[in-house]
Amino acid sequence: MTNVKFYKVPQTMRFINPKIDFAFKKIFSSSDSKDILINFLNAILYEAHPVIEDLEIIKSQPGNKTFGVDTQLDVKATINGDRIALIEIQLINVPSFGERVLYNAAKTYSLQLTREERYERLKTVISLKIADFEMFENQPDYVTRFVFKEKEQQFDYPDTEIELVFIELPKFSKELTQLETTADQWIYFLKNTSNLDAVPETLKAVPEIHKALIIASEENFNQKELNELHNQEMWIQDQQIAIDLAKDQVTKTAQLSLILRQVVRRLGTIQPETENCIRQLGVEELEELGDAVLDFKQQSDLTAWLQANAI
Repeated sequence: MTNVKFYKVPQTMRFINPKIDFAFKKIFSSSDSKDILINFLNAILYEAHPVIEDLEIIKSQPGNKTFGVDTQLDVKATINGDRIALIEIQLINVPSFGERVLYNAAKTYSLQLTREERYERLKTVISLKIADFEMFENQPDYVTRFVFKEKEQQFDYPDTEIELVFIELPKFSKELTQLETTADQWIYFLKNTSNLDAVPETLKAVPEIHKALIIASEENFNQKELNELHNQEMWIQDQQIAIDLAKDQVTKTAQLSLILRQVVRRLGTIQPETENCIRQLGVEELEELGDAVLDFKQQSDLTAWLQANAI
């Protein structure tokens, strides 16, 4: 008799965030998640056509913490015996993320063979990356797919064995009533599940998404698991704050240098105490000073502005 795992289905539900590494793996790569992963990949990669009939989830090896970034893939699977799927969700826009995506795909492709094996045994590698940030500016599509193409004529390379697929969650803005495809429903699941308080009928219509939502209920996580989820989410928030602060500091440094040059060109050499006052201004005040300095005639105008806008 087949063992079937039963999940609690409470009336009022609270859901974990499926974008968090621990939750994502439990939903998509646990022992009873094969049907969920098949449906998800068919929806995203093949417009919900049943191209993927079977897959084998490959147990992840311990990742390494090179430069403080975990390079372990979230989910890895062999599909239909002739393709390898690498699925990863990335919440923080870290430096060289694009290079890392290509490196992991190429490494997976190249390490398939031993010295004695022939190239014909190589499997296509499909790298699916779910990004919680925008990667491609001026590109409105939230799902993009890259293969090798001829540069001028844009026809496919005959043996395209590495494909890169990206989902950019911030570009997806559809509400429940606007979901048109199974891919839409899955992306909505990834982006909005933690804000739900019940299983929407629209998502319940797809059995695999319904199952994923039930798994994502907080009722199906013990306290230790919920603590792990909370710790991972807090760590991600801390990292994002640190990155934002670093970006703000870089922006302020560049802006400050520009403003000081403008002031000197407009008014001549300024006193050290005046320069120190300018250095104490925030980013918004520096922007305002950049506009105001164009109207200054003498250093007393700058002094008066600083007194009026002191922070």
